[in-house]
Amino acid sequence: MTEATLTLMAVHAHPDDEASSTGGILARYSAEGIRTVLVTCTNGELGDGHETSKPGDIGHDEAWVVATRRRELEASCEILGVSSLEMLGYRDSGMMGWPQNDAAGSFWTTPVAQAAARLSKLIEHYRPQVVVTYDANGFYGHPDHIQAHRITLAALEATPIPDKLYYPGIPESAMAVFRETLRSAGVEGPDEVDGDWDFAIDDELISTIVDCSDYVGRQYAALEAHASQGDGTFFLRLGVDLFSKLMSREMFVRALDRTGVPTPEDDLFAGLRS
Repeated sequence: MTEATLTLMAVHAHPDDEASSTGGILARYSAEGIRTVLVTCTNGELGDGHETSKPGDIGHDEAWVVATRRRELEASCEILGVSSLEMLGYRDSGMMGWPQNDAAGSFWTTPVAQAAARLSKLIEHYRPQVVVTYDANGFYGHPDHIQAHRITLAALEATPIPDKLYYPGIPESAMAVFRETLRSAGVEGPDEVDGDWDFAIDDELISTIVDCSDYVGRQYAALEAHASQGDGTFFLRLGVDLFSKLMSREMFVRALDRTGVPTPEDDLFAGLRS
């Protein structure tokens, strides 16, 4: 690999996040010969344990969860064609408001500058033209997602290497189609589907829509690889056919651009390919 190698870096909070929100682009760009780098910030200790035990339950063994989720993450990366996996190893902070948010060593309590310095070194090593992470709300308000956003922005302030930064986003129009498709299929969605998803964004904020229709099968398989967390994965309950219908495109907000390429785009690497 040379400095000119086209490289995508995705910065995620937990094992399995890579498959749910960026599985399509990771699979597509990998298949196109683009180097894909996944940075996973936490070990996912507070995910489901053996026999779907939850944190605080008898039988929830964090060491088992960490080891299992690492194996699952590696399997997901193989399915998606991820070139390099980097794990920062911070402690999972749990959902917003959990007491574990403030536990010693949690990602949420880690100084931003400290974690950003580690991410900066990875950016300098891999020299990605495109970086993808969450928006300031962490997509849906998870503290580790918010922290991933914060350290990515801080890292990009320290190094000018990436040409573009993107946040995954779901526009309000797509959310409406999602709800209607579920109703038409007779599928009962999670509680959020029946109410108002507060993470849908205005349509005009979406700058980039990437067609991932040829790769949704691989994305679904990557989600299946995270078998220990399957009890809480709504998308797997859809089945592969309905999942493919709903997840054929991934949409993004372009938060940084040094190429000058106008939007809307259909390629995260628009302006960067020779």
